[in-house]
Amino acid sequence: MPDYIIPAGYGEAEYVDKKSRFIGQVQHVESVSEAMAFIESVRSKYADATHNVWAYVLADGQMRWSDDGEPGGTSGQPTLNVFRSAEVCDVVCVVTRYFGGTLLGSGGLVRAYSKAASMALEAAGRARMAEWTRVGLECTYAQYERVRRCLEECGGTDIDANFGAGVAIAALLPEGAAGTASSMLTNITAGRAQLEILGKVYRPQRI
Repeated sequence: MPDYIIPAGYGEAEYVDKKSRFIGQVQHVESVSEAMAFIESVRSKYADATHNVWAYVLADGQMRWSDDGEPGGTSGQPTLNVFRSAEVCDVVCVVTRYFGGTLLGSGGLVRAYSKAASMALEAAGRARMAEWTRVGLECTYAQYERVRRCLEECGGTDIDANFGAGVAIAALLPEGAAGTASSMLTNITAGRAQLEILGKVYRPQRI
């Protein structure tokens, strides 16, 4: 599966246009049920709002939106388009509107909903979902600090050490880094620390 971009977490932002309040809320989700649960939670929180417009896009291509009573094409789809244009998926967004008494017109609504969604995405931040390689190795106590630094230089994360008769290390390396790390470890440990590939895992990395 190729890399893809997701929200790094929850994000919220408010945009005001002619006294109408647009509250954008973005959350990372991985299924339709998670997306709908988030939408319902926002609807419940802002039950007194004029509109709760929403949209979601999943990594498997599923997407859906709702204008929630706004004129067709002025809210739900522009909200969705923010994430499609940014190539962000596994995301749900609800833009809550409190009407300020002045009509914004179709163009004004498109701009306002798009702006609120975009601001909420920026508040959430972005992360790249990519394939990482899970690795393991053993080394001596004397070699441990050099081995740990080597893994860090290769972009390693979640470095975990178990200290017993020797040191058993597990870590995650970015895809493609295991070969370089293996060569470096061979050099700094005189071939005593042998890198073992334990598997693959997808995980986010903030960008």
